[in-house]
Amino acid sequence: MDPKLLEILVCPLCKGPLVYLKDKQELICKPDRLAYPIRDDIPVMLEDEARKLPAEEEV
Repeated sequence: MDPKLLEILVCPLCKGPLVYLKDKQELICKPDRLAYPIRDDIPVMLEDEARKLPAEEEV
């Protein structure tokens, strides 16, 4: 994942910062509790593609 791209990406819903989880290949929005997948080094920033994080999953 390109570090420069990570600097400018924000959550499409709340426009907040994202946390990159390299091991899971996901970008996490903590306030919305969504995990956006990264496929072939391309972030998929669509709400329909995001995984909802369960309350017990720590981010």
